[in-house]
Amino acid sequence: MTLLVLHPGQMGAALAAQALRSGERVLWCPTGRSAATVRRAQEACLDPVENLGEALALADVVLAVCPPASAEAVAAQVAQEGYDGVYVEANAISPQRLEGIVTLLPAARVVDASVIGPPPGLSAEARLYLAGPTTDVAAVSRLFAGTAVRTVDLGEPLGRASALKMAFAGFQKTTRALAAVAFALAGEYGLHEELRAEGARMGGSALADPEYLPSVAARAWRWGPEMLEVAESLRSADLPDELATAAQAVFARWADDKDAFDLPLKDTLAHLKSREEGPR
Repeated sequence: MTLLVLHPGQMGAALAAQALRSGERVLWCPTGRSAATVRRAQEACLDPVENLGEALALADVVLAVCPPASAEAVAAQVAQEGYDGVYVEANAISPQRLEGIVTLLPAARVVDASVIGPPPGLSAEARLYLAGPTTDVAAVSRLFAGTAVRTVDLGEPLGRASALKMAFAGFQKTTRALAAVAFALAGEYGLHEELRAEGARMGGSALADPEYLPSVAARAWRWGPEMLEVAESLRSADLPDELATAAQAVFARWADDKDAFDLPLKDTLAHLKSREEGPR
């Protein structure tokens, strides 16, 4: 098969290089691209095709990996050329935006995709989650057979891969922002090392054991007011308090779960859907 990568940023170029390892021809379109993109594509040994229409005519599969804000614009460019092959939408976008991109590409067969992990290479593996028609997902998986990209078939319903990315990225990126704010506040009092030590004692990933979440809901009645104290501390240090107040709003949705440590996980998660704070 022939793969066209639009447009090879850090992750896109790394994915393209892995597809080359599996013996596929990998194209890219250098027209209008930056010097950094040209360098990445050359280092990955991608075949340049100056005209997008010509590149699309040669491609069996198009892989779109670009900044999320450009997802619709890239899809629209592909649609204008009448592309009718497999279009792998691998940008970090919501399932709702994916639906819109599907409508932009009426002739193409869209595969919903998400990449989790670092740019794949000799010492790093990435997971490429795929959702869509079985034959098209299988075709995309073959592009990366025997490489540092492990493909995972999530079934046919579109939106599943994007939803997984949103769930994971929402946690991963937010925790990084929380860590930055926490260290900034601790630094106001010269407490970087003490905070680092407490973090080291925590260990593990909160995502790896969701069964502890009912105990969080059971204590949310205490934790919510604590978040307001955190917010006040941050404001006093001229630091952003929005994450703390947002956490308080989440805890407020568990107001009726006070001390319900044996609540089933499914009920704990369902209570987050409440649109009103306080008693339901």
